[in-house]
Amino acid sequence: MAWSAVASAQPIRTWGGERTPPEVTPSAPSASAPPAAPPPPPPTTIGTPVEPPGGAAPPASPAPPSSSGESPSPEEATPEAPNDEGEGAAQAMAAHAPGRGGLRYRLEGVEIQGNTTTLSRVILRYVPFKTGDALDVDDKEISVTRFRLLGTGFFRDVQLSLRRGSRRGRVVLVVRVVERNTVMINDLWLGLSADAEPNGRARPLTAYGGIDVSERNLAGTGITLGGAVALADRQLALRTRFADPHFYGTPWIANVELLYNNAKDFFGNRDVLVDGNRDVLGDDPSRMGEQDFAVAAYQRFGGSLGVGHDLGLGTQLFVDYRFEKIDANLPRAASHRRGLDIEPIDFHLHGGSSLLSTLRATLVHDTRDEPFLPSRGSHITVRSEVSLTPLGTAYPYTKLQFRGSRWFPLPWGHVLRLEGFLGSIFGDAPLFERFYVGDFSELLPDRVLDLNFDRRAAPNFFDTSILEMRYGTYAAKLNFEYRIPIYRGTRSIYGIDLFGSAGIYGLTDDLNLQKPPRGYNGLSKVPIDLTFNAGLRIETSAGGFTFGISNLLGFVPVRSEGK
Repeated sequence: MAWSAVASAQPIRTWGGERTPPEVTPSAPSASAPPAAPPPPPPTTIGTPVEPPGGAAPPASPAPPSSSGESPSPEEATPEAPNDEGEGAAQAMAAHAPGRGGLRYRLEGVEIQGNTTTLSRVILRYVPFKTGDALDVDDKEISVTRFRLLGTGFFRDVQLSLRRGSRRGRVVLVVRVVERNTVMINDLWLGLSADAEPNGRARPLTAYGGIDVSERNLAGTGITLGGAVALADRQLALRTRFADPHFYGTPWIANVELLYNNAKDFFGNRDVLVDGNRDVLGDDPSRMGEQDFAVAAYQRFGGSLGVGHDLGLGTQLFVDYRFEKIDANLPRAASHRRGLDIEPIDFHLHGGSSLLSTLRATLVHDTRDEPFLPSRGSHITVRSEVSLTPLGTAYPYTKLQFRGSRWFPLPWGHVLRLEGFLGSIFGDAPLFERFYVGDFSELLPDRVLDLNFDRRAAPNFFDTSILEMRYGTYAAKLNFEYRIPIYRGTRSIYGIDLFGSAGIYGLTDDLNLQKPPRGYNGLSKVPIDLTFNAGLRIETSAGGFTFGISNLLGFVPVRSEGK
């Protein structure tokens, strides 16, 4: 390829969608344009070498800039100089991989376009390329940078391109964004559940609801300020949180959360006997003895304080300290039938007042191309939490979790998602930190802000001992989801997808492993079950919403009645 073929090429590639392509206006070559037929470049590259071997400049070209700081700043590298010629000829920005030939340039600056609210310094935080970097158009970090900017939720569209800099071999990175509404509904919960009265009598049907709202880009600073509330009969949960991705101008992320829960939970499989707590059941003798369920009522108040830091493109580490006060009203004693035997009920809470103090570390790796309707990329979370006994916790335990999702675009435009979860708890974790069967079965309401709305057992399609499990210390799940895009827009509704999912999960604890419930034989001793769902996922300017049919299907009487 002749040298001038690179210098005068039109855009060959832009990282981003086609909705708002960058404008390219050809112009006549300037007086400083290279000769029409210069000597060919070195044989291992098809562009201007960043640093020619031996330090010699390429023929008929000015000497390349050194790494000693001769490159202009981002402000000096912007638009006064002619930039039409070669704009987009090297639309890339990634460090050159040693030993690999490719189209490489020296970055002269980064220019942000289209941001009317978000500060440029906030956008630059997600761009790993700096003035003076060597850029290789084949580096995958180009696409990952775009996906990471889209994943912030600040923008509806992001495009990346390069234009010619002040001299041959230098380029300016252009990041063009289209902003979106950042007052987001993170979660909206509406559903039906079957719970129980405080006296343990079952109720057939109740409603619950909640909402989680946040401003994710407060005044364009990237600061998140949000809150959440969840409601059900005699239950209430409140959250408020603050997160600053550039705390006091440093690269550290700071976050604070406060919480309050007034909650209840339901225990007992069959043949439940309760020696009641008068604070919960009152003095009525008829409320003592046999009941449908044993009810535990408790309150939590506390919060967490944490910091985070970027470990690389798409990878972050967070460390949080949490402290809570718990007040629990429990029955004095209770028992139920587990398998064929009558056994005491463990509520996994200490009666009266107790303290919880933990330290938690979370590693997040996110390469999704969209936050709500991704078509490619992955999202992985690894979390470890340990209670701090020296600081007065009443619950010594360690909790480990891994959750990963991977999205695959299919040739015909549909999307396949593979999701996996593994978790284990060692020690005496409180009730709300244990794995709950409804968090894995789509046919039961999952917990909302740690509130449990439903008294029912797992559906038990496989007729296994999962029927005996409500809370566990070991959990696993493998799930597949198939998504069909049916609408894409640019106004209030950005996308609507039809989805269907199916998976298998398991839940157990030390008691179930050491002493399986009697009455189950062979594979029925393994506490696993089927889960599935179908519905619509809708992304709007106010957030993403999922409408599924599994919650209603959960009331279809397909459950095994146990042993």
